[in-house]
Amino acid sequence: MPDSVQTVFIVDDDAAIRTSLSRALRKRGYVVEVFDSALAFLEAHDGHCSGCLILDQGMPGMTGLELQEHLAAAGHPLPIIFITGHGGVPESVQAIKRGAVDFLEKPFRQSVLIERIDAALEMARDLARTKDHNRQIRRKFDRLTARELEIVQLMLADPSAVSSKEIGRRLEISPRTVDHHRARILEKLELSSVVELIDLARRSNLDQV
Repeated sequence: MPDSVQTVFIVDDDAAIRTSLSRALRKRGYVVEVFDSALAFLEAHDGHCSGCLILDQGMPGMTGLELQEHLAAAGHPLPIIFITGHGGVPESVQAIKRGAVDFLEKPFRQSVLIERIDAALEMARDLARTKDHNRQIRRKFDRLTARELEIVQLMLADPSAVSSKEIGRRLEISPRTVDHHRARILEKLELSSVVELIDLARRSNLDQV
């Protein structure tokens, strides 16, 4: 089933492929944008977009694999379905290892592509939920003072520094002062224990706050 918000981006230098795919997908209710090159896609979208990519591998200027690598390096990995008229095993293996949904050789059945699109859009929804969750957690960490962040960083970097006595020794403050800061940290982050704090930071990829 098509997603009501997310977009299917078609990036292919073959005008006939762009036209036929976009028409077929729009008839099925998908929101579609088309681009004739990877660079044209990047000019229109900096990666802060939701949906999936149907991406031709063998384009001039910037290949599909190069666009996939660029988006991943920029921290904006979109689920990608590669399509190609002359795909090789090394390219397909490389694409899948980097997280591609699939690597389809032209011609392919439309029903197969639809299945892959739906899987890609589900991946995109999961990515969006994770990003939103991490943004909310980051906003909570932004409430902490410089001293509170210092204490959190010690706890995350070195498990032996979790005790108030050890943190106090390293920061040259009293254990009682550390206890006060820890209580404020947990209150601001809406947590009940240091164990929850460490687990939350690691699950949210916030080991270095």
